[in-house]
Amino acid sequence: MAGRRRGARSGRGWDAAPPRARATPAQARPAAQPEERDEAEQAREICLKQLAVRPRTRAELAAALAKRGISAEVAGEVLDRYDEVGLIDDAAFARAWVSSRHHGRGLARRALASELRQHGVDAETAGAALEDLDPDTEAATARALVDRKLRTATGAPDAVFRRLVGMLARKGYPPGVAIRAVKDAMADLPDDIDEDAFIGE
Repeated sequence: MAGRRRGARSGRGWDAAPPRARATPAQARPAAQPEERDEAEQAREICLKQLAVRPRTRAELAAALAKRGISAEVAGEVLDRYDEVGLIDDAAFARAWVSSRHHGRGLARRALASELRQHGVDAETAGAALEDLDPDTEAATARALVDRKLRTATGAPDAVFRRLVGMLARKGYPPGVAIRAVKDAMADLPDDIDEDAFIGE
């Protein structure tokens, strides 16, 4: 009887084709992707993060949403809702800004109006916030700023005069108000005033 060829085993022997790997459920179909976050939800989150830092105007929040790719339609809906519930209040923002910057930095109407425009406050809202800052208030604030500087000033009076007028101009005071405030404050000063006292103001 003929001998059987060695190594010619059939079936599941060493020369058989390797068994196919059984697919697991994870391999059988792609993993489900998490649902894309709702755009309105993203917009609300962006706004709340911005408002947590400091109060913002509607224009500032709109710019932040546009920068993050939120559509104008969704941004408008979210901002309208925040207007309704009081999370956005440009009038309150303007009033607080004027009070803080006038009393803290001595800024005049012109400078404050410019800053409010930069924050996106419209002219009507800004004007209402600036109503209480009348000419008499501006003149008194200008004089107080000059008096404070002059307490430590020495040097040539004409040089100090120019620097003080320039300081008030940069804070938004009209030329007439600035010149009068400096003239009145310097009326009784000594002759030796240091012109460098106002560098960097």
